[in-house]
Amino acid sequence: MLMRTDPFRDFDRLAQQVFGPTRPAAMPMDAYRAGDDFIVHFDLPGIDPETIDLDVERNVLNVRAERRSPAPEGAEPIVAERPTGTFTRQLFLGDTLDTERIDASYEAGVLTLRIPVAEQAKPRRIQISGGDGGRKQLSN
Repeated sequence: MLMRTDPFRDFDRLAQQVFGPTRPAAMPMDAYRAGDDFIVHFDLPGIDPETIDLDVERNVLNVRAERRSPAPEGAEPIVAERPTGTFTRQLFLGDTLDTERIDASYEAGVLTLRIPVAEQAKPRRIQISGGDGGRKQLSN
């Protein structure tokens, strides 16, 4: 059986019910570049994938997810430490990323986004013709 051990937890719970959450719900993330892709991982344990919304508008990626309480309606909470509610996060994407080809997957409580570098932003070789009719290649 679970016991209440924090005498002030009831006051915190009451304050959350009256004033709303005292802090925004966290959505920790890691981001890195791997080759021609940027990879972003968001920790979203216990989230139903159907509640995850992703949208991009003017190079701003919005991530929204909702975690509902597992307790049935009318149940009396004994301990409620896991955050519930709506989680949101915004990422500002550079112009060099291809926002049309973002790939998203959700597995084991982690939302993973793969954002490719746009073709026009990738390094490419440019051929230069010389006055002597020879051709040289320069790397960008």
